[in-house]
Formats: sequence, C-alpha cells, structure tokens
Amino acid sequence: MKFGIIKSKIEKCLTESFRKESFKTNMFIFKELVLENKNLCKMFYLYDELSTKKGLTESVANQLINESVSIYNNISKKISKDEMGELSLWLSEVRTRNNYKEIDEIFSKSVLTMERRAISKKIVLENLTSETINEDIIKESVPLKKLLRAANDTVNDFITTLNESDKKVLEKILNEDENKLKLKFEILKESVLEKLEKLKENESDSEVIGKINESLNKVENETFDRINYFKLQELNKNII
Repeated sequence: MKFGIIKSKIEKCLTESFRKESFKTNMFIFKELVLENKNLCKMFYLYDELSTKKGLTESVANQLINESVSIYNNISKKISKDEMGELSLWLSEVRTRNNYKEIDEIFSKSVLTMERRAISKKIVLENLTSETINEDIIKESVPLKKLLRAANDTVNDFITTLNESDKKVLEKILNEDENKLKLKFEILKESVLEKLEKLKENESDSEVIGKINESLNKVENETFDRINYFKLQELNKNII
C-alpha cells in the first residue's frame, strides 16, 4: 500500500474518532506505530512538507521536490514489511480517498508512469509556490506537529489517571513483545467473556443483565492494542 493512502487513512481515523471514546486509543496507537518510529515519522513529515503551501520560488520548490525524492528512496528501504503491516492492520476498516496521490506518483519508480509522474510534479510544484491550498493535493489533512502534540497530550492524560501501581503495570505492557501480548490478549478476552457469562447466569435483575450484555458486546468486539490489553486486564481483576 502506498504511503499516501496510509497517511490519508490515519488522518481520517483520528479526525473521526476525535471526541469519541476511541480517540485516546487511536492516538496511543499512532504515537507507538508512527511517532516513535524514526523512519515512519520522517515519511509522515516528508508528505506534510510536500503538501503544504509555502509560497516558494519555482527553483526552490524544484530543489525541495528533488531532495524529497532522494530522502524518500533512502527512508523507504528502512521501513520493514512488518511495520507497514501493523499500520495496515490498524487502518483496515478505514475507507477514504488518497489525498496524497500526486506525491505518491512523484515517488513512483515505474517507467510506465513517467508521464503521470511529470504531471504530478507540476501539480505539487504549483502547490508549493502557491499561497493558497491546492485541494487536489491535500484535503482535511492533519499536520504532524498537531498530531504529535495531541498524541502526547492524550497519552499523558491517560497516564495521569493511573495510580503508581497501574503505571508500573502499563509500563511493563508497553515494553512487552507484541506477538506474545496479542496471544495473551485473546486468552484474556476469552477468560473475561466466560466470567461475564457466569455473572449473567446468576443474575435476576434485568437492569444488571442489560449492563452485563453491554459489557459482553464491548469485550467481544474489542480489538488488540496495548491500552485495550491493559483495560481488559483491569476488568478481569474486577470481575468477582
């Protein structure tokens, strides 16, 4: 998958989850997968630079594009399939157009798209030398600096709600191997579902049963990430 569509999906995911319960989780994942990954963070920044109005002279804009191509070729070699796979998995349910298709074309190496690449370069060049945003290149994008601030604020807000004991537990989870954690998550999920089902069987109050059903549905549809694992672990402890 081209990085332009990944960046577009990230922006839509974060924009749509803003002010929702899922926002903290998505910002945490974004921070872990992108902002704390040196190469992916550079790639994100590179696309930001080429899609932002700058009012540059044509010669400077041309130099920026050419240098960006060189930087892209160097960075892309260092990004593993596993890293891209994690991003694709996180964003698998997000549907959006590619707001960075022109930049993707500039970075394309296919000899079959040389003409298209030249057209895309012209569009990006016009945007870099323009004082107004070219919506064909970028729409509803979220600059990296804003995302970085939001991610840091989100994670810090979540951490400040924890006591010292919980902070140590979360720190351990953050440092644990992800593949092992995914397996533990599935096992823990089954355990929580079984406990909730037993609670439901022994309950006669219709209002309590309704709340248990809500919890069952939420846990059943919960997807893996480290924060969700932490929350599920706490829920498991609190179910009698």
